[in-house]
Amino acid sequence: MTTILLGGQGGNQLLDQFGNPLLGDSLPPPYTPPTPTDTPLTWWKSTILSQYANSPTLTQLIANLDAYVSPSANFDAFYDQIWNVLSAVGYGLDVWGRIVGVGRVLTLPVTGDYLGWQEALPNAYPWRVGFWFGGTESTQNFSLADEAFRILILAKGLANICDGSIPAINQILINLFGQTFGNSYCTDGGNMTMEYVFSSALDPIAFAIITESGVLPTPAGVLATVVQL
Repeated sequence: MTTILLGGQGGNQLLDQFGNPLLGDSLPPPYTPPTPTDTPLTWWKSTILSQYANSPTLTQLIANLDAYVSPSANFDAFYDQIWNVLSAVGYGLDVWGRIVGVGRVLTLPVTGDYLGWQEALPNAYPWRVGFWFGGTESTQNFSLADEAFRILILAKGLANICDGSIPAINQILINLFGQTFGNSYCTDGGNMTMEYVFSSALDPIAFAIITESGVLPTPAGVLATVVQL
């Protein structure tokens, strides 16, 4: 007859019918189930049967498999490249554009600051000012890069929820253009006109976003113009 004695500092032991311990037949400590404090990265430990829980080879294989098939990297990439408009790129910004209702292609004005001589005045510019004429552009439609398209998306998104008041429009201008072009605000002319005022010159992309895309809110029947100080 053999009896198992539970407890004690030496773990579980096998006893004979007279109560004497059987040397060399000690059992391992009982399996301790995982506690709720286990991190999500070690949740798989609670799925291992107790007789295999102390096998370093098996647990390492399972840990490696969990790391190989873990979707966390894909979740992070989806959030950074698509879900978060502030960090989205490429296709992610195209999705955001469809959500807010704006496209990546804009019509940008082609400047004519070409190098020329006196007979070409007043449409020519001198050395170090004008640039060589490279031929007539086939189109004025250009696909915006990600950073420029992001500004356009944010402008359209804010315009979708704007109430059309001057404080609301000013907030849009400050959020989108304030850090790049200084003080940006709109004024009411009092005669069904308004002005978008910028304290510095706009680059062609920003100017096209403001004038060509139609994303900035303008009250019905009001003529809006752009002023660059």
